[in-house]
Amino acid sequence: MATSSEIHKATTRVAQDDWGRLLAALISTLRDFQLAEDCLQEAFASALDHWARGIPENPQGWLLQTARRKAIDRIRRQKNLNTKLPDLALLMEMDREDSAAEQAQEIPDERLRLIFTACHPSLDQKTQVALTLRTLCGLTTTEIASAFLDKEPAMAQRLVRARQKITKAGIPFVVPDPDAWTERLNSVLTVIYLIFNEGYSSLNVSEGAADLVEEALRLANLLDYLQPDEEEVQGLIALMQLTYARAAAQNSEMGALVPLEEQDRALWDHQKAAIARTNLEAVLRRGRPGPFQLQAAIAAIHSEAERFEDTGWHEIVLIYDRLIEITPNPVLRLNQAVAISYDQGAEFALRIVEPLNDALDEYQSYHAVRADLCRRLNKPKQAIASYQRAIQMSRNESDKRFLNQKLSQIKK
Repeated sequence: MATSSEIHKATTRVAQDDWGRLLAALISTLRDFQLAEDCLQEAFASALDHWARGIPENPQGWLLQTARRKAIDRIRRQKNLNTKLPDLALLMEMDREDSAAEQAQEIPDERLRLIFTACHPSLDQKTQVALTLRTLCGLTTTEIASAFLDKEPAMAQRLVRARQKITKAGIPFVVPDPDAWTERLNSVLTVIYLIFNEGYSSLNVSEGAADLVEEALRLANLLDYLQPDEEEVQGLIALMQLTYARAAAQNSEMGALVPLEEQDRALWDHQKAAIARTNLEAVLRRGRPGPFQLQAAIAAIHSEAERFEDTGWHEIVLIYDRLIEITPNPVLRLNQAVAISYDQGAEFALRIVEPLNDALDEYQSYHAVRADLCRRLNKPKQAIASYQRAIQMSRNESDKRFLNQKLSQIKK
């Protein structure tokens, strides 16, 4: 027998660690995103009841087999059953094999195929990234809407339309040949980087966060293995490695975020950072810098500075100029404003930040940056209002702790 607490812990862990792998395995068989997701959700719901008699030795295999059985039931009830008979026969055969093996011990890893399917060129880039985050990482619609500065109902409709389009258009569930990569690669890399950030921002705070970071690195290295001459893949790997090298210093003992200027740089993994910089320099020498290579170059400058005051802020500002030229967007301009605040002063930076309000009012980092600039300029009323808004919008507990600390310091 298992307690409700043990069942909840087990299902939560599997959902965090294996949602993408389970869903990708289902989609590879069903060729239907919505059906696969619905059946997997039903399987998790069934686990809450059935696992009371004991958590299975292979919970992932139990969930996959249960989800397939849910799919069999749904297909049998469909009006167009005749057209689904081949799928039904395959599912029933797989179910018999799983039962004979007491649930399959090995779940096929189809996640790379899932990413490239979700990033098919018939979908716009925003939909590509959102769909992959939902299916591969199991992020909620609310979390994805927040990341894209969207309203939740609009994001929900976007995801529904995307699933329907993939199913109706018969988009193949395959990793494309290398000559077809270019049109989808940027979206794939964006997805991997978002997975990394989702994990990195929760390190030392959430169980499974380190697994997300490692999964992002694994996927990026797999892409590099498949296409070794792609500079942007290598740029992303360097960016993630340089960022991850600072992981040990990013949270306090109380679990609050430690900003870059306050981090103990002795805790950084300087050896890993040096290796990443060497690899990045070799890539940049090819003379085809893209967004991920340029972001990695910024991270490299941070990693080289022995003290925060030694950071090459002017060089960072110039790199942001190039980034904004390639991919103009207000978030990059906001990030550049932070660098400008240390290069040319907080007052000048705030004049850049204020006009971004219309575009970034629903973006948590905008209010956090504005709060910090107002604090540095001794504008307590504006700083308090922005800190409160940033805290209200924060999804990460370490961010909330850090922002509350700053807010309490101003109120004293």
